[in-house]
Amino acid sequence: MSIAWTSSTPAVAPMKTRAIVSLCRCQSTRPALLFAGASPIQALATNKLQSIFGTAVATRNYARAGLVDWHGHKLTIALVFVGATAGVLLVQAIDTKVLGLIIPLLLIAVSLYVLLSPRMSDKDAHHRVTERGYAPVGGAIGFYDGFFGPGTGTFFTTSLVALRGYGLTRATGLTKLLNFTSNVASVLFFALGGKMLWLLGLCMALGAMTGGWLGSHTAIRFGARLIRPLLVVISLGLTARLLWGYFAA
Repeated sequence: MSIAWTSSTPAVAPMKTRAIVSLCRCQSTRPALLFAGASPIQALATNKLQSIFGTAVATRNYARAGLVDWHGHKLTIALVFVGATAGVLLVQAIDTKVLGLIIPLLLIAVSLYVLLSPRMSDKDAHHRVTERGYAPVGGAIGFYDGFFGPGTGTFFTTSLVALRGYGLTRATGLTKLLNFTSNVASVLFFALGGKMLWLLGLCMALGAMTGGWLGSHTAIRFGARLIRPLLVVISLGLTARLLWGYFAA
């Protein structure tokens, strides 16, 4: 099996900088995990373990700033959990190689949307679907996160901006909550399947939190004006990596 992978409310300046960090972090831990002797499934599972710590901290920060509406998205949260669970169970049974070609095309589309859409700002816009209408979309992205993974945060954020009309910072805050939900489901069912490398994952979690702290200070220095070009660069870089892995395999 071949697997590749990697989530108008006023916002204070620190929260805007966290939005940049959250959007621009592209986890590419598979090579390090495989080098350490992990199988592809163990690498995917352990990556989810370290991710859950970062998304938990980010979700707490956004919630404290009033940027996460827990009660208004109960259905979406539930469907994301169910979707991620289904993805984790399915990924252990089939070959995911074909996604290595499909996902880069989606990431290219996301990059074009970020470049061209006037919605990619911190201002809320008119929503195209209700929360109930968005819930199946969130569930589908949750399934993708449990099944494959790379670009999940970008897909959550872009769909929330495009369909729910959220400003970029608010969308990123909800992205962290939904990504945390899918990570919880993934860690739970990978652990039940005995796929987790606990010590390695916890060591990686410490490194991920340290990187997040350093990244937030860098974002404070350079400001929110970098968010759109950096998101495009990260998406295209991930696209190139996935295509390379697909054709080099």
